[in-house]
Amino acid sequence: MFFKGFSAHFASSKAWIHPSAGLLAAFGLALMLAFLSLPALSRTVLDLDADKQPVALADWGDYWIDPQSRLAVDQVVSQRDLGWQQTPARGIYPLQPGQSLWIRFIVPPAPDMERWLLEIPYPALDRASLYTLDSAGQWIEQRAGDLTPVNQWPTPHRHPLLVVNFNAEDPTHYILRIENAQGFSAPIRFVSSGHVLRSEQQVSLFLGIYFGLALLGCTAGLAGALWLRDRAYLYYAACSALIGLTQVAITGVGGLHLWPGSPVWTDLSLTVLATWMLVSLLLLNATIVSLAQRSRMLNLLVWAVALLGAGLSVALAVTDSALRITLMVPYLVLVPVLLLAINLWAWRRGDRFGGWLLLSATPFALSLSLAIARYLQWLPLSFATEQGVLASMALQMPAMLVVLVLRSQQRRENRRRIQGLDRVDPSTGLINEQVFVERLARMIARSERLRHQGAVLMIDLVNCEQIRRDFGRRAAEELPLRVAERLLSTARDIDSAARLSGQRFGMLVEGPFSAEEAATLGPRIVARCLMPYKGLPEDCAAQIRVAYALVPRQGPTAEIALGRLAQRLTGIPPESKRAVFMLPDYK
Repeated sequence: MFFKGFSAHFASSKAWIHPSAGLLAAFGLALMLAFLSLPALSRTVLDLDADKQPVALADWGDYWIDPQSRLAVDQVVSQRDLGWQQTPARGIYPLQPGQSLWIRFIVPPAPDMERWLLEIPYPALDRASLYTLDSAGQWIEQRAGDLTPVNQWPTPHRHPLLVVNFNAEDPTHYILRIENAQGFSAPIRFVSSGHVLRSEQQVSLFLGIYFGLALLGCTAGLAGALWLRDRAYLYYAACSALIGLTQVAITGVGGLHLWPGSPVWTDLSLTVLATWMLVSLLLLNATIVSLAQRSRMLNLLVWAVALLGAGLSVALAVTDSALRITLMVPYLVLVPVLLLAINLWAWRRGDRFGGWLLLSATPFALSLSLAIARYLQWLPLSFATEQGVLASMALQMPAMLVVLVLRSQQRRENRRRIQGLDRVDPSTGLINEQVFVERLARMIARSERLRHQGAVLMIDLVNCEQIRRDFGRRAAEELPLRVAERLLSTARDIDSAARLSGQRFGMLVEGPFSAEEAATLGPRIVARCLMPYKGLPEDCAAQIRVAYALVPRQGPTAEIALGRLAQRLTGIPPESKRAVFMLPDYK
């Protein structure tokens, strides 16, 4: 009602000073219609209270959309039949590309001790122009937005801040013009300069955390790529850097500090950098789950989507601003869906890190869906819709760094295992014959130097064929593994156990000990192997034969000792019941 009472004042600047009788009649008619159309609840009163900041415009103003964006401020003021509507409380306006949004409002009289600003917390806004009449009846324009260099704004800031001048006696009339190719759904509010300073200090804290995490991730990624020679760390460094740059663009820090004199790049930076960020995130995720080694088809799909993103970034740089959201939204949907699908696929196929990647990518996908709803004008501008994506990625990237570290540790362990296959029997974990001969030679040299005796044992498993006939092939294949376990359980830390062939094992027992003490080694091993095995039938026991020699007395070299032991075991008759054999002294 209050604003409709002032609608006639926007007819012309002269009419506000010299009203005619016809104008007064129109004013009375408009006032009567306003009373008839008054809703049950009155409109919000704009009260610039410093203790209740920020003060939202809410429904205090009126708005009109110029469908062709042709009218100037003088024409908008002079025309009476434009169909002004009450500003929505949620701040979502049906603005389309190529249109202009006009908002008129009146700032009531207030003390001028505090400097007040009109704040539009939307860093990606194309253009915002605030018009007010000066004492000479001329419209004074303040302009901000991506299409205007930040260093030419009336108040350079991360997002548009326009000065609101008013006095303590008379109301001040304002008209705000907004142009944005992606629609407009941001709140319009009034803040004092002191409030802006305090809020910027808080925002700087959170932005410092964001940028610090991005810098830390980039540094860790480069260090990992150089030190570990792992391509995943290079992708991680690129992704962290692009996250930081996207954060710079989406918060307006880039336009304020990095490229204040480049409105073209300010307008392009958000979509182009966000596209490359998604590309790097996709390649990083595919590399962590080793997609190239697991599925050639899925890996080709990932690279196709990555190349599509590279082409999309070029298209975004050369197309009109109105087409960017149409090109960008499908890619914003495709990449998170593909990320979740790959992580789910890897997790279902037993990938060690697929589940953690799936869990860390879920908040990113949810926050990105909110951002898409915001750009489609389904939701108003808020922290969740504007900063939720990067906030979720600020949590996702440390989680991915932990996964990268665990992945690198696992790869080093696998590499060590692969390098040790030529020295270790892969089925039992015992050393092989080559290493056994090397250690036997060192033990003989050590025994000669220290003037004591050590023992070398050769053990044959002789009843594998009988176990196969009585208990099946599986029991026969498992029995040598159980024998290896028993040998390891009897060996000391300084002793060595080896698998010399399919059913032949060897042990090195460090001295010093006497011949009587050495004679107890064989029976102890035989008894240990005859004990029942868990998971096998009680009658499924290992029958072994042990030949042992004291070195260097009964074997001056490794080749001689092993040759004599093998010859002794080979010469035992199959029907022999004896299990332990000692070699005579070497002559």
